[in-house]
Amino acid sequence: MKADFLKYQAQTTPHPLAMEVSHAKGSYIYDTSGKAYLDFVAGVSATSVGHGHPNVLKALREQSEKYLHVMVYGEYAQSPAVQLTRLLAELLPAPLEQTYLVNSGTEAIDGAMKLARRVTGRKEIISANQAYHGNTFGALSLMNYEERVAPFRPLVGGIRHIDYNSFEHLEQITSQTAGVVLETIQGGAGFIQPVEGWLSAVKKRCEEVGALLILDEIQPGFGRTGTFFGFENYNVIPDIVVMGKGMGGGMPIGAFTASTAHMQLLSNNPKLGHITTFGGHPVIAAAALATVQTILDEKLMEQALEKEKLMRSLLIHPLIEEVRGKGLMLAAMTPSAEITSQAILQAQDEGLILFWLLFESRAIRITPPLTISNEEIEKGCRTLIQVLDKIASKLS
Repeated sequence: MKADFLKYQAQTTPHPLAMEVSHAKGSYIYDTSGKAYLDFVAGVSATSVGHGHPNVLKALREQSEKYLHVMVYGEYAQSPAVQLTRLLAELLPAPLEQTYLVNSGTEAIDGAMKLARRVTGRKEIISANQAYHGNTFGALSLMNYEERVAPFRPLVGGIRHIDYNSFEHLEQITSQTAGVVLETIQGGAGFIQPVEGWLSAVKKRCEEVGALLILDEIQPGFGRTGTFFGFENYNVIPDIVVMGKGMGGGMPIGAFTASTAHMQLLSNNPKLGHITTFGGHPVIAAAALATVQTILDEKLMEQALEKEKLMRSLLIHPLIEEVRGKGLMLAAMTPSAEITSQAILQAQDEGLILFWLLFESRAIRITPPLTISNEEIEKGCRTLIQVLDKIASKLS
């Protein structure tokens, strides 16, 4: 299978990990040799309730027996999508009420950018330096990492960048700005949280000049930071919230939510201001609904903060300079990119799945399923510490 994977499936890097997956259950992924790997990554924050959660599988099975795709998004009333969007409205603060369901987080970012331009009639979009919002042309245009964007220019125009956590740069948000797109917690840059008062200052500046604040919750959303949405930790309500990854229980989905007044502008002048064939797919919406309900019913948000405390108490080592992030969105920082890569690769050999971040090469990603047990946390952290011990002994 590995040979065919490399020959026939387009690759994202020259050297993929290429694990041959047999099956996955709970907090573990199993390869075709039967080896078990404790998953500290959760498909990059996507499998919030673990692999194959019974509630998600039940929802998939029951909905697939009723109907699959029946019509392009927005024409027919389909129960899973209606129930999901209603539940999201109940969980979100006013005026965030109407949700557009799409296929991925990056598509949701593009939809949010379009909505900001439609609402304001302006063209300029501001994002942060070292931002990552996805790889479609709109989302990619928000990135200013030249190595990654240069081969694909020209990108979407009208994009400017400010420093994340810079109060001084807020003056660059002006009456020409349609929207400011920010990650609630910067992911690829190293799990950087907003400093106290910064996001609320961004929102205040947006209100002063008539721009919209768009918060990307694709990674911190759905309970991972101890609140349902990450922005709830920082005393701010965005004009548009973007979702993805963790909302689908392992199925591909994205969404963006805004006020009814704003969202309805996508339905006229022009009609079909955004359109997608498979957005709101009934089987995927059913899985997302089950995922959200499981997060709520099993009190996984509250547990995330307790599990964070446990992890921080265990992730103590001379080669761990700090642990960034919040809840179960954590990054262990080592002194160098080389040490980080060695740790990730050697941990996989020892049956522990860790991963890299996009820009911050010293970071070890630790984003396990929210359902991970304390015993599994202890086992995984113990494995990582043992790996770091071996690396340290070679360095001394």
